[in-house]
Amino acid sequence: MREIKRIDAGDRLSEATIHSGIIYLAGQVPEDTSLDAYGQTKQVLQLIDNLLAQSQSDKSRILRAEIFLADMQDYAAMNQAWDEWVIAGSAPARATVEAKLANPDWKVEIVITAACQ
Repeated sequence: MREIKRIDAGDRLSEATIHSGIIYLAGQVPEDTSLDAYGQTKQVLQLIDNLLAQSQSDKSRILRAEIFLADMQDYAAMNQAWDEWVIAGSAPARATVEAKLANPDWKVEIVITAACQ
């Protein structure tokens, strides 16, 4: 049986789990809720970069992204940050939906599944 590796494991969740060459990130949310949707998205994408690096991977290896927006009015701002971040020609499969997030000050939450290096 293959080992399951957990990154930043806590009592409730791990920030990432790795199994059979696949990295599953927990939903990443902004730390600075005073930022607008663009700023919050940029911050979340940096958190994703950091977790992927800890998992010996990077954004070129992302297989799927699930993006949750508190308000679809922020879709363009989120996409601006995403388009600046994503590698052209290596964009993952992606879904974006509007959802009520756990903290009313969060504008975006992103879940990533990626391949290990």
